[in-house]
Amino acid sequence: MCGIVGYIGPKDVVPVLIEGLKKLEYRGYDSAGVAVAGPGCIRLCRVQGKVSALEEALRKSPIQGAYGLGHTRWATHGRPSETNAHPHVDCKGEIVVVHNGIIENYLALKSMLKAEGHVFRTETDTEVIAHLIEKHFRGSLEEAVRAALSTMEGAFAIGVFAVKDPGKIVAAKLGPPLVVGVGDGETIVSSDINAILAHTPRVAFLEDREMVVLDEAGPHFMDFQGKPIDKKIEQIQWNPLMIEKKGFKHFMLKEIFEQPQVIRDTLMGRLSLDQGEVLLDETGLPPAVFRDIRKAVIIACGTSSHAGFVGKYLLESLAGIPADVEYASEYRYRDFILEKDALVIIISQSGETADTLAALRAAKGRAAATLAITNAVSSSIAREAQGVLYTHAGPEIGVAATKTFTAQMTALALVALGIAQAKGAGRVQDRMAVIEELQRLPHKIEQILNRVGPIEELAKQFVAFFHFLYLGRWVNFPIALEGALKLKEISYIHAEAYAGGEMKHGPIALIDEKMPTMAIIPKDRVYEKMLSNIAEIKARSGFIIAVADENDAAIRDHVDVVIPIPPTHPLLTPFLSVVPLQLFAYYIAAKRGADIDQPRNLAKSVTVE
Repeated sequence: MCGIVGYIGPKDVVPVLIEGLKKLEYRGYDSAGVAVAGPGCIRLCRVQGKVSALEEALRKSPIQGAYGLGHTRWATHGRPSETNAHPHVDCKGEIVVVHNGIIENYLALKSMLKAEGHVFRTETDTEVIAHLIEKHFRGSLEEAVRAALSTMEGAFAIGVFAVKDPGKIVAAKLGPPLVVGVGDGETIVSSDINAILAHTPRVAFLEDREMVVLDEAGPHFMDFQGKPIDKKIEQIQWNPLMIEKKGFKHFMLKEIFEQPQVIRDTLMGRLSLDQGEVLLDETGLPPAVFRDIRKAVIIACGTSSHAGFVGKYLLESLAGIPADVEYASEYRYRDFILEKDALVIIISQSGETADTLAALRAAKGRAAATLAITNAVSSSIAREAQGVLYTHAGPEIGVAATKTFTAQMTALALVALGIAQAKGAGRVQDRMAVIEELQRLPHKIEQILNRVGPIEELAKQFVAFFHFLYLGRWVNFPIALEGALKLKEISYIHAEAYAGGEMKHGPIALIDEKMPTMAIIPKDRVYEKMLSNIAEIKARSGFIIAVADENDAAIRDHVDVVIPIPPTHPLLTPFLSVVPLQLFAYYIAAKRGADIDQPRNLAKSVTVE
């Protein structure tokens, strides 16, 4: 989950690396460092803490070089410290390495290298790579890297340069992402296109077991055996300005406010309103797949799994097929049974989530088809799935997902409607009612966003609380899970979510005046059931905040506070009910002075196990 950036070109290298690391800091911010190539030497600066601390250290003690590598770390092996910060060097200080991933056999390699006289200075697995390259170096850096790679087990994306083979950076990938930006007389390699877009929109994505050598002539691609590869250079459409905050205090708040447009963009070109049809041709899956499948299996992690649970209800209600939701981190280790007539839907914002990618690989060939829902064009999951549906949410910088969650639900609604259409499930007028209401959702979310003041004021009352309970039923149970997760992620308040009917099976023992409840109670098929559930809480002195329909005057007699949302189609209430929960978590975290965009211990893209 670390971030890597490397640059060769005419620009001053240190500012390029620092700006790249700022764009990558969502991937990890325990420590950071840069190394640049000077005349016959390496100049290195590393710090514990964020990129801002590195920037300050470089202001006090500037370094200069012709080209270089930068790294921002999410600690795996070895605690966060300046010593364990990347880049790492070999015994002689002549080879520099940055690394994202885990070297699973590093202990055995370290023992071997120590026996050969190599001296280790850190607790990291990454330092092994530097010493391995040193061991095999005979004048050609790429040959030494290939020899080192042949002994390494695990997942890794690395960047390397060496004093004794000057003028080049070598990068290699097996697992975590690496992207190469090809500019005018300059080349940049990074873990994410975010660090590249300010320099060039032309990129190439490395596949597993591929390497690239960057020099003044540009990038040279090859496989791990040294065989040249003719890589496709793609043109990325994201505008670098999309990554800026645009006047918002935090990226998260900006991204919450972008959700109406994200829905519009994800629906664009995929609905034929005249015909009342959903158009899924762009997925690349043949229509027969959607017509003939009898089951869906949704695989995801974290927030994406909550979107998947909403998708389960949509698929079952609209398409009339059973749907299971599986945690990718568990699915790959199970003796799972996957029917040949099942569609496997893989959801990942980054398209690089390690567990989700591994689950996709385990499922391929055992089901009718695999369909990726992702926000990242040409990501690993997008490339490896048989079909892909992009969410068009644009770059999401805040670690706590908001707009990509809404985009994933939108994509899942399209898939559910498309399958229903292909199978002839349900009535056309019922599908049309959902399609029409999908079109109205952006305006209704804008109504919620136009009245955030009361939510901010409400959040002030709960800044000092330590525990929270979230309740929902049917399609809003996943939203309770997502609301609780958001509160935990950015405010560090302990929060638990339950299906309303599960309260009396244990959690009700926690209820007292110090344990407030956030209840999602729209007017739907479980409305009366939810009223019974919150009555049990009220009888035990619990404080209840309700997210409820704005035209539901009666709900105020049952709860302490109401956050109103516009009414919508019952299946689509999650799109509206999640927005107040995102805002509530945001404003509590802001009042607590938390680091909202970069919450502790978390990274945006989990590219290692």
